[in-house]
Amino acid sequence: MKWTDISAIAEALYDKFPEIDPLTIRFTDLHNWIVELEEFDDDHTRGGEKVLEAIQQAWIDEAK
Repeated sequence: MKWTDISAIAEALYDKFPEIDPLTIRFTDLHNWIVELEEFDDDHTRGGEKVLEAIQQAWIDEAK
């Protein structure tokens, strides 16, 4: 999974943290959770604010 796999990352986060409201997450925590996903295999230093916002929004959509 790469940073560009927005939907796949959001689905994985939803599956791993079903009790978490994605609106309450700080981007630093979100970044850490993403790079700790077993399927994640990309440069950990990438994943800026725009990517994190997109992932957060996809997670919100997944949770609905």
